[in-house]
Amino acid sequence: MSLEPVPPPPTFSRLGRIGAIIALVIVAGVAIVGGASYLGRQVGGVLNNNDDRVDVEPGLEVEVVIPQGASAQDIAAILAGKGVVARAAEFEALVRTEGAAAELKAGTYQLVTGMQPAEVLEALRTGPLVDVYRITIREGLRVGEMLRILSEGSGMPVEEFEEALQSGDVTTTLKEMPESPSLQDWEGLLFPDTYEFSQQSTAVSILQRLSNTMQARVESIDWTAFEDDGFTIYEGIIMASLIESEVRVAEERPLVSSVIHNRLDEGMPLQIDATVLYALGTRSPEDFDREVDSPYNTYQNAGLPPTPIASPGRASLEAAANPADTNFFYYVLSSEDGSHTFSETLEEHNEAVRKAREDGVLP
Repeated sequence: MSLEPVPPPPTFSRLGRIGAIIALVIVAGVAIVGGASYLGRQVGGVLNNNDDRVDVEPGLEVEVVIPQGASAQDIAAILAGKGVVARAAEFEALVRTEGAAAELKAGTYQLVTGMQPAEVLEALRTGPLVDVYRITIREGLRVGEMLRILSEGSGMPVEEFEEALQSGDVTTTLKEMPESPSLQDWEGLLFPDTYEFSQQSTAVSILQRLSNTMQARVESIDWTAFEDDGFTIYEGIIMASLIESEVRVAEERPLVSSVIHNRLDEGMPLQIDATVLYALGTRSPEDFDREVDSPYNTYQNAGLPPTPIASPGRASLEAAANPADTNFFYYVLSSEDGSHTFSETLEEHNEAVRKAREDGVLP
């Protein structure tokens, strides 16, 4: 029996199989490229849409790892994923404009959420900090006290920090500064926190960091109702500095804020002892003199003092913007732990003062 040869398949069938193979190759290639791009955007821990703003609390320290060989696009995604920049696309566009893609250095960085893209770009051009030191500035300090702490922590003369603030090289969006600002112009505009600086940091860059952090913290608070009441955000910082200077027990911040708001609404002088001590340039209650002639004397002058009297923390800023709803017009120190008794009437207040003296809390 003879075997007949099998006829070749039709031409269109062979072409179909070839086309299918080509299509599979194309799909696989797209998947590989797309997967690589996806992974690049996952390096920062969060997949970020370049057009979406990342909403995180500003001013928080974060560790950012930039891997070797990462592209500017990948780095932008990492930064946005960590909340260091608000938009990946904005940082990537800045890198392109500056032609800085080849200058971005890999490594581990200590950055802060809510930074300006230009500031981050400078940090990545400089490279990871190797020799760093840490400085802690607590809430409630005056600008001169803050500068002394920065001087001690950095080894730079305090005069360099004073000159940096007075030269106009340090900037803020929170107040319109004169061409040659005084140190008092800067009162309350440098945020108290723990910072890390490199040995190469200058007085200007250190102070700009504190200024930027205060801006970011202030901008993270909803001031809508506060401004609707006719106040400016700068007046909110002034109020926050009063709260910071008066309060030792955290939960009393909104209550003290309510007293300030209530007195201002009624046109009553604030009569805050901390403003008088600021006017006298002292912190000692023994030096208190309510007759001192100063715009900061809130016993003699109605309204808020002309500038903050200290650097407030975020909790005091929040309390200034969101006072408790009370009818309190008075408060007096009534316990050794720093807590106060709050009163609606002068009669109640006088009784609270009498009791505080009886208990030995007041002289």
